[in-house]
Amino acid sequence: MSIPANLKYTSEHEWVRPEGDEAVVGITFFAQDQLGDVVYVELPQVGREITAGQPFGVVESVKSVSELYAPLSGVVTAINEPLKNAPEWVNQDPYGTGWMIRIRPSNPAEAETLLPPEAYAALTEH
Repeated sequence: MSIPANLKYTSEHEWVRPEGDEAVVGITFFAQDQLGDVVYVELPQVGREITAGQPFGVVESVKSVSELYAPLSGVVTAINEPLKNAPEWVNQDPYGTGWMIRIRPSNPAEAETLLPPEAYAALTEH
């Protein structure tokens, strides 16, 4: 299973990649694998304030519908618009073209509460 070492993770299976004063967010390989084929992604409007631990969107697969939880509080600065027409990117490349949102964190210290790769790996072992 793919767990990139340069990312931080949540126990709800989102990943975070810091980029300057922003952070890119998506769901993990484990999450997309559990969901199965993703058929729809609902993302927030650019400019929306999101709160760590609260839902910010929805991902729908052939198996189920799951909420997406904000790993950090902040303002959404961009969404991955192509996912509207190509939700399968979440399955094909969850850490690349399948990213979901970009946020400007309002409290960068929240990043310290995210899981390092080793802890996330332990969480997903069955």
